[in-house]
Amino acid sequence: MDFMSTKEAAQKWGISQRRVAVLCSENRISNAAMIGNMWLIPINTEKPKDARSLRYSESLIQKAKPFLKWAGGKGQLLSELEQYYPFKDNKITKYAEPFVGGGAVLFDILNKFAIEEIYISDINRELINAYKAISKDVNTLIELLNKYQNEFCILEASKRKEYYINKRDRYNYIKLNGDINIDIEKAALMIFLNKTCFNGLYRVNKKGLFNVPMGSYKNPLICDENNLRTVSEKLKNVKIVFGDYKMSSDFIDQNTFVYLDPPYRPISDTASFTSYNEYVFNDSEQKKLAKFFRMMDKRGAKIVLTNSDPKNTKEDDSFFDCLYSNYKIKRVKANRMINCKGYARGKINELLISNF
Repeated sequence: MDFMSTKEAAQKWGISQRRVAVLCSENRISNAAMIGNMWLIPINTEKPKDARSLRYSESLIQKAKPFLKWAGGKGQLLSELEQYYPFKDNKITKYAEPFVGGGAVLFDILNKFAIEEIYISDINRELINAYKAISKDVNTLIELLNKYQNEFCILEASKRKEYYINKRDRYNYIKLNGDINIDIEKAALMIFLNKTCFNGLYRVNKKGLFNVPMGSYKNPLICDENNLRTVSEKLKNVKIVFGDYKMSSDFIDQNTFVYLDPPYRPISDTASFTSYNEYVFNDSEQKKLAKFFRMMDKRGAKIVLTNSDPKNTKEDDSFFDCLYSNYKIKRVKANRMINCKGYARGKINELLISNF
């Protein structure tokens, strides 16, 4: 059997000689042998996968999960989306999610992989403020949420409603008039409202005011301290940006996996809820996003985009099929509400669009 030195292996695999020696010492290179003070490696040995960039979190490590309920969350599509994760390829070392929302895909990736660089953003200022608050000062946030939980949960229904409305008014006041000195309070109020409002909706009116009524939860978990601390730890090295998806352009290159989850195009007259903020993401915006997709594709990034399938209700509506005709389009099932009436709820098709 022919052998090569660590120096020759390093040149062949494109990594440092020291890294090759470490892999040998960890028994990660089959049949490598120490002769004297040097390692010898079978010449036909393939480069081992790098456990530093493919490090799965097992049961001993706490897994982060979304800290907010969020309309259109991708939890139920993770089994489909994870098939697109390209991190086993050592060339993909970066991740960008410019419509982060509740972060189901983000946290799934953070739980499973050690990525060198991660960028998330959203045009919802309060959502991004909450991510930053958890990342930078989770202790103060937890203190406030525990206070809200202790005060709220002991109240009877009528008093709970009064307490809820007071917190909602305070949140809206800070949202319109606050400054950075009370961003932690704003984040805590957002989480409190999300955990106690009707169906966990985040909805604002044209003035940008949160207007969802209180829900009917008996014992809502307002402060999930363990998860908040885990999320905080996971976000430490994540770049968190308030802004339009186009701002991610400076981050994205040929080494980046990009997941795009824009506000879905309505597929029925009664499914037109897109008011996560005071901006409207209409067909014109969908076309601009498709142009951005094409630009990032030309850079060599690996991209996956999700959206609604118009053909659920209008068989001849080929809006996305035409818009992304040069890319791969897969239809997958998801449980969604496409009508206010119960009989119109259930499994419908959603689109997974990719350039690979």
